[in-house]
Amino acid sequence: MNQLVNRFALAAPAAGWFILSIAAFGVSHSAVTALVLVIVVLAAVHHAEIVAHRVGEPFGTLILAVAVTVIEVGLIISLMLANSEAALTLARDTVFAAAMIIMNLLLGLCLMAGAKHQEEARFTRTGATAALSTLAALTVLTLILPNYTTSVAGPQYSPTQLVFVAIFSLLLYLLFVFVQTMKNRDYFLPRGDLQNKPTAHAPPPSLRDTYVSLVALLVSLGAVVLMAKSLSGPLEQTVASAGAPRALVGIAIAAIVLLPESIAAVRAASANRLQTSLNLALGSALATIGLTIPAVTIVSLSIGLPLALGLDGKGTVLLALTLFVAALSLARGRTTLLHGAVHIVIFGAYLLTTILP
Repeated sequence: MNQLVNRFALAAPAAGWFILSIAAFGVSHSAVTALVLVIVVLAAVHHAEIVAHRVGEPFGTLILAVAVTVIEVGLIISLMLANSEAALTLARDTVFAAAMIIMNLLLGLCLMAGAKHQEEARFTRTGATAALSTLAALTVLTLILPNYTTSVAGPQYSPTQLVFVAIFSLLLYLLFVFVQTMKNRDYFLPRGDLQNKPTAHAPPPSLRDTYVSLVALLVSLGAVVLMAKSLSGPLEQTVASAGAPRALVGIAIAAIVLLPESIAAVRAASANRLQTSLNLALGSALATIGLTIPAVTIVSLSIGLPLALGLDGKGTVLLALTLFVAALSLARGRTTLLHGAVHIVIFGAYLLTTILP
């Protein structure tokens, strides 16, 4: 079975580049391209997981989070360049959607999956709270503070303010990575009473398989970005023709990118590796903001595209509720089924109020 999955993951990037090559001659279909895009995204994350298993925790989850964020940044920038009108709020909608999916839907599913093994699922509290405090600072600086600045009218930063926030978002994320991988690495490892269990870590792949997956991962990322650019028009047209809010474009981008990583995180929690799940979820949320905001800032300032980052009142309330509940859920290093259910309900409220504002 594993051999079949590996062959599929190696064939998927080739299929993606084949679709791109025939599209250059005018032979393409949106539905086929979208299907292949999803397959290549799944393959990319599969290869990232193989590399992640080889290098171990917490480096493994860091590689996976960065790989997923590279895909997301490519999708956002492609859509921004394709439609300058939609570029105003696209980055905000996508980053907010990713944060809500990760901190509510994904975190909720992971906590519920982990709770099936014991009455209280356990993890290393110090690492989770460190990640959450960094995440709270990043989300407030990028998504809430722009509503209260007065240098520029509307929920926007002035160019100087935007550069400041972009630089310090990147620096905060890099500092978190330094703490996670070097300074306080033990904060992000499984608790001592879980490290010796057989389910704590999967057997690492061979060095040859790791190098093959690394090359395949890079090839997959390139195919994903280019295919996403070709789908930018049809995606926005579909949302517009359905009369749905434009924010659904951001949710669609985030969902496409985060789906395979979400599967990996829930699978880890189901195997009683909740620490790995939390590293994936919170690390991905941090990478989404810490890497996406600087990237879209460069694009915005380079070509003169406006960038509205501030959330409306409804979004601000949901984000504040999410951070508050997440802080309570992760405060003790122990969670139950109820904690996970609360997060999923918050995500349901977010999705409903996006479709029916």
